[in-house]
Amino acid sequence: MWSVSRSSLTTFPSFISSLNKFTSFSSTPKLLRMASSSSNNNNNPDNASVSPSSAIDFLTLCHRLKTTKRAGWVKREVQNPESISDHMYRMGLMALISADIPGVNRDKYALFWCVKMAIVHDMAEAIVGDITPCDGISKTEKSRREREALDHMCNLLGGGSRAKEIHDLWMEYEESSSLEAKIVKDFDKVEMILQALEYEKGKAVNISGDNYWKSPLSFS
Repeated sequence: MWSVSRSSLTTFPSFISSLNKFTSFSSTPKLLRMASSSSNNNNNPDNASVSPSSAIDFLTLCHRLKTTKRAGWVKREVQNPESISDHMYRMGLMALISADIPGVNRDKYALFWCVKMAIVHDMAEAIVGDITPCDGISKTEKSRREREALDHMCNLLGGGSRAKEIHDLWMEYEESSSLEAKIVKDFDKVEMILQALEYEKGKAVNISGDNYWKSPLSFS
């Protein structure tokens, strides 16, 4: 049996009210009505920075990360390849289970910051798609397109502290401007290699070719 405390209800996202687009409030379960009421009474400015409609629009756009397949595997004709969000999720798990790494900035909550960065680092691909070296697009142009896409997504979220954090995380990763960013870039490579080994084990792809290991990493 689930147990829900009042404190957890006050942190429930305020976009519950947007569910009224799909179902009448009178038929909404009591728990959701309580959560909506609690969130409306929450005066925390961080929680209030994202409006219900902005959150829904942002999350709907992010759904593309679940349905867009990783282009490298598509080009290698892997059947039912992983999505962008599949890749980011396992990177987040890598950060979560990693031991403390000497030199990581503890003021940034160390690997918790890395978990966030892993979740954010490919977010712009919801708009621009998964650009690979085979596409003939320069690293500079790829970065420009992704920055523009990320700005759009942050604006869609309505600005505020949440959008700023996403923007800062993405820029830190893109520019490799911290030890945390370098660690997450290593996770990016390791996750790709692990996925390749799993596909080879399942006979989905042959990774023994000379060009395989070079091209997927050239944008890292």
